[in-house]
Amino acid sequence: MALDRLAAGLAPRVVAKLEHMNPGGSVKDRIALPMIEAAERSGLLKPGGVIVEPTSGNTGVGLAMAAAAKGYRCIFVMADKQSEEKRALLRAYGAEVVICPTDVAPDDERSYYRVSDRMAREIPGAWKPDQYTNPANPQAHYATTGPEIWEATDGRITHFVAGVGTGGTISGTGRYLHERNPAVVVVGADPAGSVFSGGEAQPYLTEGVGEDFWPGTYDTKVRDAFLTARQATAAEGILVGESGGTALWAALQVARSVEDPKALFVVLVPDSGRNYIGKLYNDDWLRGAGILGADEQAAAYDWRMTSAGTEQQSPE
Repeated sequence: MALDRLAAGLAPRVVAKLEHMNPGGSVKDRIALPMIEAAERSGLLKPGGVIVEPTSGNTGVGLAMAAAAKGYRCIFVMADKQSEEKRALLRAYGAEVVICPTDVAPDDERSYYRVSDRMAREIPGAWKPDQYTNPANPQAHYATTGPEIWEATDGRITHFVAGVGTGGTISGTGRYLHERNPAVVVVGADPAGSVFSGGEAQPYLTEGVGEDFWPGTYDTKVRDAFLTARQATAAEGILVGESGGTALWAALQVARSVEDPKALFVVLVPDSGRNYIGKLYNDDWLRGAGILGADEQAAAYDWRMTSAGTEQQSPE
């Protein structure tokens, strides 16, 4: 989808690949079945087995859909910052959901990483896909996402922008695109507080992107990510999730420094804003989180007034 209004005035063309069109509503649909089938082939997952995975929600939905069709029990461990909509959706597919605190270190026994590790060890027949290190994750994007983008753009893509969570999307897609054209620029976007931005991990509000540890498969501000998503909705008529807002803001910041009118930016928008109505699209929640000032409106935000390394000032 062309983002001509959001990116008006920029020399490059900026387009979005909308992954909410997948059956489960996100880019994570692509990795779920390949991870399960690889585990079945290797004997790690057997009939009657249990799938245990830490997830921000979208991977869980993909796994839950595939597991329902194959007859597996699913247990998903989530941080408490994830939206209630995501939790409800996982339960709708028959999955069990365990909630853990966000503001603990990754190696803390209460973190959703360690809780899922413990459950996978203790539950008979349990298998943990571990999307953070599972090679089927980036391979799924190498086999599907990369070729789709290359074919849809007739090979004219010059920049690929995606959020960095597990690293699978950007690694697999980027590898394919670089094999077709080594000059394609691959841009990874993550929220402030994630280790990908450098330094120690800190708690952050954005769901589904960034990490507080380095995954084996592979700075925008939270305010800019959230409000760019809102701006895209108002300008282009598409509901964009929080991680999609991160990727869009990063793409627009890079695109403004490119003067070539033949440049083509493809931004992967991993899911819809429907899972974030109570947060991202709720002005009261944004004010409570400190993203909007007391009298400020999300509609007043303009990504052009921001840049990497600075932040737009909120009125007192």
